Amino acid sequence: MEGKKAPVARKIPKELIKHNDVRIDEYYWMNQKEDQEVISYLNAENAYYESLTAHTKEFQESLFLEMKGRIKEDDSSVPYKLNGYWYSTRYEIGSEYALYSRYQGTLEAAEEVMFNGNDMAKGHDYFSLGGIAISPNNKLAAFGVDTVSRRQYVMQIKNLETGTVYEDRIENTTGGGVWANDNETLFYTRKDPVTLRSDKIYKHKLGTPTSEDVLVFHEEDETFSTFIYRTKSKKYLVIGSFSTLTSEFRILPTDNPDGEFKIFSPRTRGLEYTIFHYENNFYILTNKDKAENFKIMKVDEGNTSSINWQEFIPHRENVLLEDIDIFKEYYVLSERENGLNKIRIIRWDGTEDYYLPFQLETYTAYVGSNPDFDTEILRYSYNSLSTPSSVIDFNMRTREKEIKKEQQVLGGQFKKENYTERRIWAIARDGVKVPMSIVYRNDTELNEQTPVLQYAYGSYGSTIDPYFSTVRLSLLDRGFVYAIAHVRGGEYLGRKWYETGKLLHKKNTFTDFIDCSKFLIEQKMTSAEHLYAMGGSAGGLLMGAIINMQPDLYNGVIAAVPFVDVVTTMLDDSIPLTTGEYDEWGNPNEKGFYEYMKSYSPYDNVKAQNYPNMLVTTGLHDSQVQYFEPAKWVAKLRELKKNDCLLLFHINMEAGHGGASGRFESLREVAKEYAFILDLEGKIA
Repeated sequence: MEGKKAPVARKIPKELIKHNDVRIDEYYWMNQKEDQEVISYLNAENAYYESLTAHTKEFQESLFLEMKGRIKEDDSSVPYKLNGYWYSTRYEIGSEYALYSRYQGTLEAAEEVMFNGNDMAKGHDYFSLGGIAISPNNKLAAFGVDTVSRRQYVMQIKNLETGTVYEDRIENTTGGGVWANDNETLFYTRKDPVTLRSDKIYKHKLGTPTSEDVLVFHEEDETFSTFIYRTKSKKYLVIGSFSTLTSEFRILPTDNPDGEFKIFSPRTRGLEYTIFHYENNFYILTNKDKAENFKIMKVDEGNTSSINWQEFIPHRENVLLEDIDIFKEYYVLSERENGLNKIRIIRWDGTEDYYLPFQLETYTAYVGSNPDFDTEILRYSYNSLSTPSSVIDFNMRTREKEIKKEQQVLGGQFKKENYTERRIWAIARDGVKVPMSIVYRNDTELNEQTPVLQYAYGSYGSTIDPYFSTVRLSLLDRGFVYAIAHVRGGEYLGRKWYETGKLLHKKNTFTDFIDCSKFLIEQKMTSAEHLYAMGGSAGGLLMGAIINMQPDLYNGVIAAVPFVDVVTTMLDDSIPLTTGEYDEWGNPNEKGFYEYMKSYSPYDNVKAQNYPNMLVTTGLHDSQVQYFEPAKWVAKLRELKKNDCLLLFHINMEAGHGGASGRFESLREVAKEYAFILDLEGKIA
């Protein structure tokens, strides 16, 4: 299929030796972003992509307009109340970025536009506004801006009364800050300039040079990162340190910003905990005492070490406890049972304990933003594969609910009753049942000619719940089935589901995905000629693994910002985020992990065989998965693949891991992906 001449990357063999094992990397040189030859190669790949997709350009544009046409352009969020003000974000017609507004006392008050993202984004190819932190007296807002897409935010402070942005510029932060009660002291997190690890908490005093900011905490362990927040009770500032398997917190009263942070309970490897404050106690969500699915414990705020923790909500074998939200009269538990979200409401005095009722097996429900402590209203969101998202205010006392907002699908074509959604279970090769959530139009016949796009992520315990997407309708309405494979490595079926899909069990993620594909084919819902696979980041690693293991199962594969050079990346502790990943993938400085990692690493296992048609995407400024991983991988695939499959590589030369920043501009990237598989299906019209 590759009629035009594909780029050929120069080969410069480099020996990489570890544990007396020699790997030859002929494309190692591509990690020099400043090298003009690297940029020239990436530009050649983009030109090749453009030439081979030229016939889809008009279709891409019509897809983009179709997707954009379903979105309400002058949209706004449901306002929430905090400290006497109502806050909301809204979009104006034709705008890419949001306006951030507030109203004093009542929603009928005059609108105060705090930030206009469209004005702030002018002159920048990429723009992201970081967490906005309002001072307790409501007069100041700390905010962060990233115009490169490496998640390194420049923080500044704005006087909301005068509109003045102070000259203080704090470089290289995570974007968000936390105010102490004096309205003068701002705490923030700074990143290591090389690895981008969040490793230091600083304190800035209003009106003083940022060069005089005080280092409050330095997380020296390279496998940990740090952050700071304020408890919902407003009584404590909290510094958190976390790795994949271990956490630790430090606390300081918000009235005493110049005091010393006190360790809540010292870190113990393998002990994870999160803390929530209420009255004179802390409540701790933790896996202490082998509580694999987590439990909640309670401790007096004056003596918080783990030896004093008392059980509050016990561990349950079949229920994953994900979160707790605390209110004056109630607390709310976010649970997951048999893969399904549950919201449980309990009165502090024990007189009420009930679950919100949900009927389907393909829905997503989660507790939304509830910053107000003294309220009986719980805000939550609900959607499903065929049901647009709703924001709902639920009165925990009267049990009445008010739908504050339903996602509008414009264009007049969409009716949720025209779609079928269900959950099916594949049998993995080791006998484990793997669930899939699927959706398709009622008039789509399921047979060997039916195109299916199978999606998964499967790492870090991150669960891809079945969610509604207006964008996805462009596939469903063209006869596609969309399937989310809930493979091991996520936490869909509880913590054990994650534990059996990481480290030396990582291959379960890949074989689960393949076995789900085989199940779809065996059930005559599709065939290898019409099955497509997609994943991004760690899900891109999944794509790289499955095409080496079972390339004949798929007609096309989309790998977005894929993590494919696992061994080399995990051996380079100067690359952003590497050291914090050891608990997920293993430390290849240990021989056993090195050998296991090498056995599945997509780049190391490219071989001379037929491959499916592929679209690979990346961003030049990606801080999570560096651009050179997919660049090297594509070059090696071009060299070794035996068939004439389509192999396309598109590099966004302005963006990072998340792609384009504007709400509509990002749809153009989706249009590229959808056009790729629709073209392979002969459905471009």
